Amino acid sequence: MSIVLRDATAFDADSVQALLFDHGPNPWNWLPPEGVARTIQQLVAGLAGAVLAEDGSVLVGAVLYRHADPYPSLRPDDISPPQCSYIVEAVVHRDYAGQGIGARLLNSVCQKLAAQGQAWVVADRHEENGPSASMMRKAGLQQLGVYDDPARRPHGSGRTAVCGRRL
Repeated sequence: MSIVLRDATAFDADSVQALLFDHGPNPWNWLPPEGVARTIQQLVAGLAGAVLAEDGSVLVGAVLYRHADPYPSLRPDDISPPQCSYIVEAVVHRDYAGQGIGARLLNSVCQKLAAQGQAWVVADRHEENGPSASMMRKAGLQQLGVYDDPARRPHGSGRTAVCGRRL
């Protein structure tokens, strides 16, 4: 297996959306169709970015991001909102899970954001989503807080964990 990472283009939108819907759903992930469609539209319009993982011609992972500050109370005081980014989605093909691809993708996104002058990145996940917690930890994101979020997290604890790191 030789996994290659590359930046997504607008031409990847359909493949990324298919990967999200085919391999993202599980009890821990919140993937509302309208939210995914909005993120894909932002990718096409250049308002969001993504790094993809491919095994030959097979798309096996994606991390989508955009410049945003969704958790301003958790942002360090010395970082301004325009320097913040948010990991919107992260997904790895289930046949490739557990091989470190998610952490590689997330690290690549963090390097890319830092090169763009971003100073802070956050991501959120279900509090009990162990694979996402591991991926984020491996990419240097630390848990910053947890809050009740039953609308997005109907399973388990019903809580969202927010993780972040300086870039």
